[in-house]
Amino acid sequence: MLIRKAYKYRLKTKPLHEVKLRQAVGCSRYVWNKALARQKDRLDNNQPCLSYNELAGLLVQWKEDEDTFFLGEVHSQPLPQTLKALHRAIHDAFDEISPVRFPGFKRKGVHDSFRYPQGFLINDDVIYLPKIGWVPFHKSREIEGIPKNVTVSRQEAHWDIAIQVEIECEDPVHPSKEETAIDLGITQLATLSDGTFYKPLNSFKTLESALARSQRDLSCKVKFSKNWHQQKSKVNKLHTCIAAARNDYLHKISTTINKNHVLIVFEDLKVANMSGLVRGTKEQPGRQMTQKSGLNKAILEQGWGEFRRMLEYKQLWREGLVVVVPPQYTSQTCPQCGHVHKDNRKTQSGFKCIRCHYMANADHVGARNILAAGYAVLACAEVGAVNPLDEAGIRKDAA
Repeated sequence: MLIRKAYKYRLKTKPLHEVKLRQAVGCSRYVWNKALARQKDRLDNNQPCLSYNELAGLLVQWKEDEDTFFLGEVHSQPLPQTLKALHRAIHDAFDEISPVRFPGFKRKGVHDSFRYPQGFLINDDVIYLPKIGWVPFHKSREIEGIPKNVTVSRQEAHWDIAIQVEIECEDPVHPSKEETAIDLGITQLATLSDGTFYKPLNSFKTLESALARSQRDLSCKVKFSKNWHQQKSKVNKLHTCIAAARNDYLHKISTTINKNHVLIVFEDLKVANMSGLVRGTKEQPGRQMTQKSGLNKAILEQGWGEFRRMLEYKQLWREGLVVVVPPQYTSQTCPQCGHVHKDNRKTQSGFKCIRCHYMANADHVGARNILAAGYAVLACAEVGAVNPLDEAGIRKDAA
């Protein structure tokens, strides 16, 4: 088995390093925007997009142009990597099966990064970045595997490196034989079919008041002034703190679930549709807009999509299995008699079957129904009724 993973560390930069890093980031952003403008202009004129090789040819011309000579001052690798990323993003936007949003122009200070596919050197807690030099970093853990590329990114006033490695190992055997299903929610982040539940962290709710105050203070500053930049940095730090806390919590509980279960069943939730705001029309305006807005905020705060993504690749590393099932009626179906009715669940946490009078926690009932649906999907796949990798929604981590 070949495992690809990344180790992320914070760089210990000096002023000279930061000047060169900002120059490389700025050139990468300029190339992205210039190439994207060229591609959009061709699309507007009903012309096909340029290939990566054609974009690379334009990059050579831009380096020789007097107006963009500064592009030749940075190392030659990050800029072609930027063009590759743009070409892949446009290709994914026109994918017929699972299209994504068309790429947009990059702004200064937002997701600033660039990549070295080769030429870097790592010596214990120091890394050599071409045309930048040797830069020490906080080595919080050892690097396992063969380094393949390095991505440098800026996080507020700090610079980070993500070292992607490849680890070749024997096919693992999952340490557990247990199976479970997960019902995602707001009151309980995750409820397992065995009755275990994990409470939500609500990192945004914890810092929401402080964030609101900082944003109000920011609105009172003169835009782009020194005070505005200082206050903007405070707002960004709060956003970073919220995201880091959520990410850390999701990693911890996903690792725990992954270690203890060989099979995990999920609902195929469409979070974008669930968190959409129904505004209605002028003649028929939407109802309960305030309540819906609060519900959307609570849904997005949980990070359901990221939680599922973490479990999928962690199951892959341990030779586990993830099954995805349709979410319809999982919270309205009685696990005892199979009766389906909306009145079975009249409250958020209470479930009572109107036919057999079975009572239980609604989230636990939903998790049990999800597990049963997962077994049904696996049974259909075994007898060849559906394609186990495509139509049945099975993401098998070890084919």
